[in-house]
Amino acid sequence: MEAGTGAPHAPLLGYYRAPQARAGFVRDLFDRTAHSYDRINGVLSFGSGGWYRRRALLRAGLKPGDRMLDVAVGTGLVAREGLAILDRPADVIGLDLSLGMLGEARRALAIPLIQSRAEELPLADASLDFVSMGYALRHVTDLRLLFAEFRRVLRPGGRVLVMEIARPESRIGYALVKAYVGRVVPALSRLLGADSRTLMRYYWDTIDACVPPAEILRQLGEAGLQDLACDTQLGAFRAYMARRP
Repeated sequence: MEAGTGAPHAPLLGYYRAPQARAGFVRDLFDRTAHSYDRINGVLSFGSGGWYRRRALLRAGLKPGDRMLDVAVGTGLVAREGLAILDRPADVIGLDLSLGMLGEARRALAIPLIQSRAEELPLADASLDFVSMGYALRHVTDLRLLFAEFRRVLRPGGRVLVMEIARPESRIGYALVKAYVGRVVPALSRLLGADSRTLMRYYWDTIDACVPPAEILRQLGEAGLQDLACDTQLGAFRAYMARRP
């Protein structure tokens, strides 16, 4: 973690001129690529994303009757699986800073949607049972603020699920993921436009620069969350789980 900032990775100044410009760059990039994001994601996940997301939600403790917030809802990929479990659109709330992504989510799902930063959730204290975030942890400005907000909006016993891609620990695993996510996926994404290619190049660079899983778990604990766990699949796909006491 960049010293004293809580940032998930050091600034990537090849994409923006100053650290303060990062949030605007990310928002604008997702706005420009929202229309093609699902096709890019299908390539990235080999078409298995829906199955994996639903499995992770269930394993983290999402159950009928819960009220769920999906932070960085994007086009609604995680929220869709949450809705399949909860079966009540009013029980699934989607939040994103990108208006482009919210527009895509609105076309796909009839759930409440909110435009906001993840670090400033416009929701009441202790108003939710479950908070999820899918593959967006690398794009926030401060993990400390993010996890403190997760804890604040959760009721006692509420659950957190953060899905991410992390650098594999083995040299072979790292080389394989770097080749696919860092080279193959951006090359294929170029067929959808230059912005899509930039998004996937940035996607890999944030994975490569992100703080390690142990630091993410530590920050969850520092925020006052308990029962910390991290499920790892294929050496790279991480599902961080926690509970508000």
